[in-house]
Amino acid sequence: MTKKRPNFVVFMSDQHRADYLGCYGHPFVKTPAIDGMAARGTAFDRFYVSSPVCMPNRATFMTGRLPSVHGTRTNGVPLSLQANTFVDLLRAKGYRTSLVGKSHLLTMKNNAPRWSPDPVPDGLEAPNGELSEAVRRPGFPDAYEQENEDLWEHDPAHSLRYPFFGFEKVHLCTGHGDRVSGEYVRWLRDNGYDRDKLIGPENALPSDVQCPQAWRTAMPEEAYPTNYIRDHSLKVLRELKESDGESPFFMLVSFPDPHHPFTPPGKYWDMYDPDEVTLPNSFHTRANVDSPAARQRKKRESDVINRDVVMSFLPINEREAREAIALTCGMITMIDDAIGAVLGELENLGFADDTVVMFTADHGDFLGDHGMMLKGPMHMSSIVRVPFVWADPESRGSERCGAVAGTIDIASTVLARAGLAGYNGIQGRSLLPEIATGHDHGPGYHLIEEESQNPFLTIKAPTRIRSLITDEWRLSIYQKEYAELYNLKNDPDELVNHWDDPDSADVRAQLLTELVRATILGMDPSPLPSHTA
Repeated sequence: MTKKRPNFVVFMSDQHRADYLGCYGHPFVKTPAIDGMAARGTAFDRFYVSSPVCMPNRATFMTGRLPSVHGTRTNGVPLSLQANTFVDLLRAKGYRTSLVGKSHLLTMKNNAPRWSPDPVPDGLEAPNGELSEAVRRPGFPDAYEQENEDLWEHDPAHSLRYPFFGFEKVHLCTGHGDRVSGEYVRWLRDNGYDRDKLIGPENALPSDVQCPQAWRTAMPEEAYPTNYIRDHSLKVLRELKESDGESPFFMLVSFPDPHHPFTPPGKYWDMYDPDEVTLPNSFHTRANVDSPAARQRKKRESDVINRDVVMSFLPINEREAREAIALTCGMITMIDDAIGAVLGELENLGFADDTVVMFTADHGDFLGDHGMMLKGPMHMSSIVRVPFVWADPESRGSERCGAVAGTIDIASTVLARAGLAGYNGIQGRSLLPEIATGHDHGPGYHLIEEESQNPFLTIKAPTRIRSLITDEWRLSIYQKEYAELYNLKNDPDELVNHWDDPDSADVRAQLLTELVRATILGMDPSPLPSHTA
């Protein structure tokens, strides 16, 4: 008799750095549900994104492929609707598949891009329409507008086309904080909530918080997006039990928090006291550092910027940093409470003994490191290192794993646990050997790619970076002018850039060679050749 394939539930948060969980050593944030998963499973200590922004790394999660290969190189470039995902493979093998919360595989807003194509040389005529790009995108004319917030809010007939990247059921949330859209706005309307009178700083409750992009939301706790995702995850689980309790399922529970704006509702707003927050080491030492991070912070401090809309490298003072940290922790604890409810329902419905549960995030946040908040085209650990917890009821595995791994490996790991091979072109590896032993069975490095619409110092958008991370070093190469080399073991705050250090020349040469090899191995192996000639 064939053994029943396990169920899978992946919990994902947004802009959540690895060290902001109790099981990863945070001094005060309360995360008992996630900590419990880690206690009965495996927590990865050296787990990294493939790109430190939402869309590229979420597309890597779904495809097991590098951003340069799946094509979602930056926010604003949707994942091709022709792309296969590991969820497609699970669904083809009988899995019931569902997504509750944030997808962000397609663009959510109508905002114009921050960079334009190169100007057409004088005397030449530019191509138009579907000939303006190297690759055409066949499909429905509006197929790439399925996550568009305006359509969800103003077009009652708008809906997703299924299967949606392999998901046969989706309760969609788009956006962040209390400004979440998608199916959620219709749920608010159907349940008597006047969204226009509850969200944003214009409707905020009184508060003395000074942190930019933070307000005490008027949205009630029970209607806040985190609890919408909690309640609809419970609903999906009950439907799975009632409709067919035997076929395996895969569910992604994806929270838009703790991404800015910082708007934890109700009791979560003042759950943590900013006055009791200890600022990160690099906040105090940054003035003595000459690094790309320090230079960018100084540049932004002299810029005239709108602190309510800026999306990267936002310099902050001590009070603002403490408030951002305290409010982030409130959002994280709310997520943890929601996860606890879902884990409890898995137990109540009899699913727990057959369900592998995971927790991860799509990227991190400075949160005071080097005197900054939010994120940007820079591969510091606070931005690129995220949690990954795997808890399998059939095998305890190692408690901690120091293997250098990342988001790109999740797809292959889930497929291997389900007894399935990946498609040609999947690039991540199965981490089941690492989970079993705690040791690194991979190449010992992780490749990170970024193409950002945000300018960096004198680099105009797009800012392109490639980084190689090992168990000891981070090497980062920008497309011009800048390079970084940090010893992560001796200098975890990444304060001393060894790139120009003569004593580090041999290490630099070795890592550059490995970066070239990683880039070669990262080339797309799909499609396979159909003939020899």
